[in-house]
Amino acid sequence: MSDLLPPLKPLAIKDRVSLVFVEYGEIDVLDGAFVVLDKNGVRTHIPVGSIACLMLEPGTRVSHAAASLAARVGTLLIWIGEAGVRLYASGQPGGARSDRLLYQARLALDEQARLKVVRRMYGMRFGEEPPAKRSIEQLRGIEGARVRREYQLLAQKFGAAWTGRDYDPADWGTANPVNRALSCATSCLYGLCEAAILAAGYAPAVGFIHTGKPLSFVYDIADLFKFETVVPHAFRIASKSPPDLERQVRYACRDSFRQTHLLEHIIPTIEAILAAGELPRPEAPQDTLPPALPNPPSVGDAGHRA
Repeated sequence: MSDLLPPLKPLAIKDRVSLVFVEYGEIDVLDGAFVVLDKNGVRTHIPVGSIACLMLEPGTRVSHAAASLAARVGTLLIWIGEAGVRLYASGQPGGARSDRLLYQARLALDEQARLKVVRRMYGMRFGEEPPAKRSIEQLRGIEGARVRREYQLLAQKFGAAWTGRDYDPADWGTANPVNRALSCATSCLYGLCEAAILAAGYAPAVGFIHTGKPLSFVYDIADLFKFETVVPHAFRIASKSPPDLERQVRYACRDSFRQTHLLEHIIPTIEAILAAGELPRPEAPQDTLPPALPNPPSVGDAGHRA
């Protein structure tokens, strides 16, 4: 049957739609198409090969065929809780490259290289060189103070009530609008960054500023972009206290990702900050597996698009 279907042609991560949220439906592959079936049996087609990340909310079921197709086209599936506050599981599209994992691990284990990477992150985030002769712990403290100040300034700008970053994931309804909006917005950004990290062949758990968590590197990378993409929208929308707060935040994040062309910047940014460690990149083993979906042979010259 698979021989009768056209070959898969997934888009590069930089050319994809950022996020799609799915709730209360069954995801399956019917007639060769990736679809969501609602309780009435109505099909909604999802162009899975052109999406970076599918966020699966409560009430969603996924068939084996759908998970297999998503993996083949390199689309990350993330199972989340209400408004994305909790992450239960995620799929890894394509698998990480061993040479890049070793490179990332060497940088994280070498204290001098890790400090250089952290200093590069600091410079990219704040647009200035970090103070000299500071340890990673000291830089983390300076960064935390600046971030808290940025939250306060945004709260003043949009007239939002702000008492600090505080909420209970087990009791989502008790959180104030700003914290709910921030959690929803950052969950969108985390999903996108995780998809890019995996697509580049790195490990989400091996971080440099954040450590000891399954998504430490995701938090490192997301922090470089969140104040220019999602955080201002979270404060702006929360200041109005709309009844559909989470939905409006998601739409604003989606539009921000598209307008800033974020998917085009994440992987080059990852490579730039890792290069700051100044360690040689390991050569790929000779028996490295080829791409799961290689480009078909072309009959044209090097400049011809197949």
